[in-house]
Amino acid sequence: MRGLPALLLGLAAPAGAEAPALLPTPASVSPAADGFVLAKGTPLVAADPGARNAAQRLAELMATQRIRLGAVTRASSSRVAVRFERRPGMAAEGYRLTTSPAGATIAASDDAGLFYGAVTLWQFASQTGATGRVAGVTITDAPRFAWRGLMLDSARHFQSPDYIRRLIDWMAASKLNRLHWHLVDDQGWRLPIAKYPRLTSVSAWRRPATAPGAPPLPAVGGFYTHDDIRGIVAYAAARGVTVVPEIEMPGHALAAIRAYPRLGLGVPIPPGTEAHWGVFPWLYNTDDATFAFLEEVLRETMALFPSRWIHVGGDEAVKDQWRASPAIQARIKRLNLKDEDALQGWFMARIGRFLAANGRKLIGWDEILDGGVPADAAITSWRGVEGAVKAARAGHDAILSPAPILYLDNRQGVAPNEPPGRGNLITLADVLKFDPVPPALTPEQRRHILGVQANLWTEHVRTEARAAWMTFPRAAAVAEIGWAQAAPRDVASFSRALVPQLDRLAPLGLAAADSVFGVTAMLDLGADGRIAAKLSTQSGLPIRYTIDGTAPGSASLRYAKPLTLAAGQRLRAATFLDARALGGGYDRVLTRAAASTRTSRELTPCSQAVLLDLEDDFPATGERARFLLDIFNPCWRWDAAPVAGAKRIALSVGQVPFNFQVGADRDKIRFRPPATPAGEFEVWAGGCEGARVVTLPLAAAAANPGATRLEAALPAAMPSANLCITYTAKGVDPLWAVERIELLP
Repeated sequence: MRGLPALLLGLAAPAGAEAPALLPTPASVSPAADGFVLAKGTPLVAADPGARNAAQRLAELMATQRIRLGAVTRASSSRVAVRFERRPGMAAEGYRLTTSPAGATIAASDDAGLFYGAVTLWQFASQTGATGRVAGVTITDAPRFAWRGLMLDSARHFQSPDYIRRLIDWMAASKLNRLHWHLVDDQGWRLPIAKYPRLTSVSAWRRPATAPGAPPLPAVGGFYTHDDIRGIVAYAAARGVTVVPEIEMPGHALAAIRAYPRLGLGVPIPPGTEAHWGVFPWLYNTDDATFAFLEEVLRETMALFPSRWIHVGGDEAVKDQWRASPAIQARIKRLNLKDEDALQGWFMARIGRFLAANGRKLIGWDEILDGGVPADAAITSWRGVEGAVKAARAGHDAILSPAPILYLDNRQGVAPNEPPGRGNLITLADVLKFDPVPPALTPEQRRHILGVQANLWTEHVRTEARAAWMTFPRAAAVAEIGWAQAAPRDVASFSRALVPQLDRLAPLGLAAADSVFGVTAMLDLGADGRIAAKLSTQSGLPIRYTIDGTAPGSASLRYAKPLTLAAGQRLRAATFLDARALGGGYDRVLTRAAASTRTSRELTPCSQAVLLDLEDDFPATGERARFLLDIFNPCWRWDAAPVAGAKRIALSVGQVPFNFQVGADRDKIRFRPPATPAGEFEVWAGGCEGARVVTLPLAAAAANPGATRLEAALPAAMPSANLCITYTAKGVDPLWAVERIELLP
């Protein structure tokens, strides 16, 4: 690996200062003899508008470190200054940063390179314990890929313009340069179109789904004004970020059809459908009037977004309504097309021609390859890497964005503070290990790989704080694999650059997830009444702990194997980077009750067809219960549960609406028939094929919109056993879910 080890192992820096750590890893670093101090009043010398913009951004970034640099000038006689220079022939977005006692010189051929050189200088000057002090160095750097992106889904849950600007700040400080902005979908339309006001007056709002009988939740939604969008686009451009809008078609069209039913195929939309998640069957029709609507939408979109690329979706277009429509079938026959997939290809080709006539290029999800697409269309490969391989072999540019590895709505950990999301566990290490270049491609084909992008879908991410948590620090790993020329780092070594980077981003408003550094503890109750505590962290860094109530420090015991402790002892633990305790520490007084309890996140799902980490639909405000479950098979296992000595079992359960568009698969979900009107939870010993040992009627829970605690006696003298928890029901709505299980003495 080039570059970073030199930084970490002794880049020339004053005694007592921390060695600088940069993120993403620069291509080439050469230490020099002496550096300088970037101090209050240091002048910034920049001649042209792009250079002045980079200088201004550097001043803003240093202000977050409470260092107010001097004015931006065209020339300066000061002995120490930061100078921005144009140098022809350098790589796109590349830069050379040279520091010496005379200050810093940032050279680049383009505006982006000057800006990224400024970002690197800010990182140098904002190390913990050495603010403003810059070592002597020469860095020659350029990105591996031109497209280093994040996708934000604002259609499912609306984020404020202020949040979008903060996200852009975090991206720019990480050298991410594409914000793919998902503005329309089945659940919401966020882009005002003057000729079609109902798109926002009707379809920018929805009332969230609730379980049958639960109190209604308040309506949610919103939309961005033209001024909001223009301001965001300009804000992003000044920070090297291109905003790429997405207008979905021909599927994910419910919001538009709800506002203007003539755009669909006349299939009624049941009330409240817009509050569902999943894959909807409502598609645009292929009438000329519908294309006139889409072209008007795209005209206004292009007027607001100067991006060369316009994303038009194309994914998950379930064609049942097209198959059932005589008008669509007649259109297929008139066009001499093979089938509905070919019709989607024709649809996309027509949109592609319209975009090309307006100087733009079409980009879509990898399904658009199935029916044929314009020759210059680009592909966002989300169904694994196969879409990118197929695209590159066919001569299309492609962006790697595969699920689940780069889907940031997947949960990062199992701790109680983790927000809801998709159920797959996708850690920072998983993202770091992903290589955006499929090995199946030839060197010539690899030239079509534009880069890499991570996506935050927000079906289950309803707040901005949760959106930030789900995005960072995994987005920092996306920046690393998209920029760095070096081989991927493991999490422990990556943390040396990540920790100071998160410190820098905090003044920019980021409260990032601590999942990677958090300490989790699995507690088990022994036959002797003592408690075994197995600690873990995703980071690969050492865990240190105490049992005397004091906070763990760098001299505390290092965790090496499971601990056996007495009930009543207080266990405190933290992950350490050198002498520093990181976030997500563990602090709990150990009890028999805690060791005899499992939350749904600590249980094992019996299957993982569609695993989701959901929250209750009650109350409207305040904390809600969380449930990890497979919505196709709500069933949980507690293997080797310490049943011996327990007399009773308690289940805390809740109900959530089955608001999932899964088509005919809904009919495949089966439950045992209930013995009572509301149904029952059942506990089986010896696994799900064993013996039913407990039945807990749901009558009391059915009348409670929140979580309910059910309790029942266990059979006498049960040994430890593999427990399986299921329930009986007449149908799927509501879904019942386990929040926690307790074994009681």
